[in-house]
Amino acid sequence: MTAAAHSAPHDVKDLGLSAAGRRRTEWAERSMPVLRQIRERFAAERPLAGRRLSACLHVTTETANLAVTLKAGGADVALCASNPLSTQDDVAAHLVKDHGLKVFAIKGEDHDTYYDHLRAALAHRPDITMDDGADLVGALHMIALNRLDDLAPPVRRWVERLSAGERQQLVSGVIGSTEETTTGVIRLKAMARDGVLQFPVVAVNDSDTKHLFDNRYGTGQSTLDGILRATNLLIAGSTVVVAGYGWCGRGFALRARGAGANVIVTEIDPLKALEAQMDGYRVLPMAEAAKVGDVFVTLTGNVHVIRLEHMRAMKEGAIIANSGHFNVEIDLDGLQRAGEGPVPVRDFVDGWRLDGKQLYVLADGRLVNLAAAEGHPASVMDMSFANQALAAEYVARHGRELGRAVHRIPRELDQEIARLKLQAMGVGIDALTPEQQKYLASWDLGT
Repeated sequence: MTAAAHSAPHDVKDLGLSAAGRRRTEWAERSMPVLRQIRERFAAERPLAGRRLSACLHVTTETANLAVTLKAGGADVALCASNPLSTQDDVAAHLVKDHGLKVFAIKGEDHDTYYDHLRAALAHRPDITMDDGADLVGALHMIALNRLDDLAPPVRRWVERLSAGERQQLVSGVIGSTEETTTGVIRLKAMARDGVLQFPVVAVNDSDTKHLFDNRYGTGQSTLDGILRATNLLIAGSTVVVAGYGWCGRGFALRARGAGANVIVTEIDPLKALEAQMDGYRVLPMAEAAKVGDVFVTLTGNVHVIRLEHMRAMKEGAIIANSGHFNVEIDLDGLQRAGEGPVPVRDFVDGWRLDGKQLYVLADGRLVNLAAAEGHPASVMDMSFANQALAAEYVARHGRELGRAVHRIPRELDQEIARLKLQAMGVGIDALTPEQQKYLASWDLGT
């Protein structure tokens, strides 16, 4: 991973942290054999040569390995953070100092800095964008639709200085995008449904080698890790309320139960609620779960899943956290109006006084697994970022041919990632015999 030092446009906390970032990134690379094989091929074939790629992702050790892979493929990469609290400052410094990447990310950056960094990624004038939450694509679409008042001030001020032709070129120059997470895919499918999507998007999140593993095993472990690092709480014997039983909720519920928690699931989908019940969890409406829970975790991608009336019903000392992409799942504005706080208690733990009792909110309601911990294990992100790298290659080759819609990565690429992962793990599988292939392809070979 080590490369000669370069200079590049950047805004990171301290380039002096680069050595630590390099060591940690190299440690993560040990658990990312699929991405490493893709990097080797990219370096030989250069499928992204001449492409400008802007990525809005969590700036972690795993993302660093993806960014270096994209550069090996020939891309001119600019990277900004997709969450104000998820950046690992030493990793950001390493990417700038050792690889010459354009990185704009500082852990704990304020609202204006976050959007100024997003502006810098847009000012890179990308051919391809790569999102985790669709912030880059969302901004590009506000520009395309001339909804400049909906842009954050740092982005709006920059866009207003561009001519109409420059704005049009900024959007039309994008041949396609990739999207990492469920929340972003939901937003993008809404754009496509409303007929406003300006270019094709590959939904990396919809790949089986992404959501079945990253969302379930990655989110499950890293969310529990973030809660434990922030609180040092004993999970065994506590009542943990899991809001949402999608793949992320399934994963966290599984890990919480494995640590000895009594797990309650809340859901709006009757099929998912039924599945949770039959998986052995107690299923309750949030209004009832609020009265008995010790720890509450939202994993839905929706807004105000835990509302003020729920917090009023909670018992003394309840802990509230979020592991959905945006900090909107907990009604923090309502808590701000009705409660007293926040009072810092520990790193990433704020105390709030509400109706005479104490509640605790973790990581400002942002992604607890990335704010208070290090995010998903590298071995899981190996598959997710293999999908991102191959999706970028797919967009570079086929973007102009794809319709303005949300596309799934081709099934054969998904299966190739699984094959490479199994190979790296030393796991062998069977292949169909000619007789079996004929049987499965026939309709007249019965009993």
